Amino acid sequence: MTTPHVRSPLALSLPKLTSISGVRMSGVEANIRYSGRTDLMLVEFAPGTTAAGVFTRNLCPGAPIPWCRQALESTPHARALLVNSGNANVFTGRAGEEAVIACATETAEKLGCPVEDVFLASTGVIGETLPYQKILTALPSAIEALREDGWEDGARAIMTTDTFPKAVRRDVMIGDIPVRIQGIAKGSGMIAPDMATMLAYVATDATLPQNILQALLEEGVKTSFNAITVDSDTSTSDMLMLFATGQAAHAEITSLDDSNLVEFRKAMGELLHELAMLVIRDGEGITKLIRVNVQGAHDDESARKIALSIANSPLVKTAIAGEDANWGRVVMAVGKSGEPADRDRLSIAIGDHWVASKGSVQEHDVEALDNYMRQQEITITADMGLDSGCATIWTCDLTHGYIDINGSYRS
Repeated sequence: MTTPHVRSPLALSLPKLTSISGVRMSGVEANIRYSGRTDLMLVEFAPGTTAAGVFTRNLCPGAPIPWCRQALESTPHARALLVNSGNANVFTGRAGEEAVIACATETAEKLGCPVEDVFLASTGVIGETLPYQKILTALPSAIEALREDGWEDGARAIMTTDTFPKAVRRDVMIGDIPVRIQGIAKGSGMIAPDMATMLAYVATDATLPQNILQALLEEGVKTSFNAITVDSDTSTSDMLMLFATGQAAHAEITSLDDSNLVEFRKAMGELLHELAMLVIRDGEGITKLIRVNVQGAHDDESARKIALSIANSPLVKTAIAGEDANWGRVVMAVGKSGEPADRDRLSIAIGDHWVASKGSVQEHDVEALDNYMRQQEITITADMGLDSGCATIWTCDLTHGYIDINGSYRS
C-alpha cells in the first residue's frame, strides 16, 4: 500500500461534478507501481468527438507524446483516452514504443475504433520499463467500469504525488443552447510548463471543429498552465487535451470570433486557469501560494521572463516559506533574468507594502508586513518603470517537504 502524502494545506474540495454527454470514464487498479489504489484511467468518447492538444517541448519526451502528436496530425477525432500513473514510460527506448502500440491497439480493438483515435499518457517514475501487460490485463475491467459519472474515479487514478484530486466544471451557453465543460488534472511536482503542465483533460458536449478547439486551447493555456511553476522543471510527460463530443445542438461555429462563442470562450479560459491553480495549490511541500506580478516592463514577454525568474528563485521561495519579507532576493531575481532593467526605476511591493521604490528603500510598516507574511497567499509585485509590459506567474514556496517527497520518490 502506497503511503499518501499529507494533504496540501491549500487543497480545495472537488466541486459537484456532472456528466458530459458523449463521455464515459473509469478508474481501476492495474498495480503498475501502486497497490491498493487506482492507477489506470480509461475514457471513451462518442463517435465524431473532435480533439485538440498541446504537449511538452521537453526534448526527452515520454513515448506517449509522439504517439499523441501523430494521432492529432492523422485525424481530428478521438474515441478513447488511456492514462496510467506510477510509470512515465520515459527514456525506455523501443520497449516504450512497443508498450504504446500494444496499449493503443488493444484499446482500439476492444472499443471498435481506429487505433489512431486512441490517445495515451503515462505519468510517474522515469527510466523504468512500463509493465504494459498489467494495463492490458486491467483493460476489460476498465471498460466494464465505464460510466458517465466516473469523473472522480478518473481524477484519482491519474494522481502520483498529488495530495488531492483536481477537477473544475462550467455550465454555459452557446447561443441559446446550454453546454457543459468539465476538466480534470494531475500535477504536484516537476511543474514548469512549456506548453501545459503534467496531465490535464477537458471535455465539452459542444459541437466544435478541430481548428476552433485547438485555437481555444492554445489561447487559454498562455495565462493558465503556462503561467505556473513549482520547481522550474519541465516534465517529460506534459499534456493538455481538449475534447468536444458534438452532442449539443447549437448553431454551427466557424470562427473563434463568432458572437455565439463569447461566453464559452471566456468560460474555457477561466476553467483552464482554475485547473492550473489547483496544480499550484498542490505544489510539493507547499505552505504558501505565491502570485508574482511584473509591470512596467519593456514588453509582455520581458515581463513574463522576469516574473518566472522571481517565481523560480529558490532564495525567494525559501524566504517566503520562512515568512521573511526579504525583498533583496526579489531584486536579485529581477537582475539575473537578463531582461531590460534599471535599478533606479525598479520598485518592489509585497502585498500592498511597497518596500523599495525607484532603486531605494521605501519606509513601510514592518509589523504589518510581518503579519502579512504569515498569510497563506502572498503577492509580490515588481514595477520595472520602463514601459507597459506586464505578466503574472503563480508559484509556491520551497520547504523541506519538497525534499522529503522527492528524496524518497522511487523508494
